[in-house]
Amino acid sequence: MTNPYTVPNLLTALRIVLIPVIVGLFYLPYGWGDMIAGLLFAIAGITDTLDGYLARKTGQTSHLGAFLDPVADKLIVATALVLIVSRNPEWYVTLTAAVIIGREIAISALREWMAEVGARHKVAVSGLGKFKTIAQIVGLSMMLFREPFLGLPMYWLGLALTIVAAVLTLWSMLLYLQAAWPDLVSGGRGRRGEP
Repeated sequence: MTNPYTVPNLLTALRIVLIPVIVGLFYLPYGWGDMIAGLLFAIAGITDTLDGYLARKTGQTSHLGAFLDPVADKLIVATALVLIVSRNPEWYVTLTAAVIIGREIAISALREWMAEVGARHKVAVSGLGKFKTIAQIVGLSMMLFREPFLGLPMYWLGLALTIVAAVLTLWSMLLYLQAAWPDLVSGGRGRRGEP
């Protein structure tokens, strides 16, 4: 039996544990709560890169890690978007959040279906997806941080980056759908021995 308590898995679990902490800080009636929530979200984003790197470098990849990592990512990003929209429900913030969350749900379903038909490799994470994730993590961290820093309007810069991430998320979704389209229209026939 594989040891589930590897450093990569613990870093992934840390991201999940940070979710209620970030929510609690966000709703504190003090400006520093937002700033710490933003910093913790940024740390969570760094652990996302670090856990995958360590898993590959140390040979500590596991089925548990492969399951938990995307779950942790989607939970913490969706939570951050819901928090931001709850405080700033302008249409462009809400639309950006809906695009990112909707795409994550659609691509998760697509990857699950493609795995069922034995073609998951066609929708593996791409370089564009990684760039989207960086823009998303940095942007959401800045939006949660909210307060100006060194004269920089953190919230607005973060919003701009998050909108860029939303555009990239749609673009990458189209690329994934294009790669999966032949299997989608054929119903995956021939992948598992079906006629």
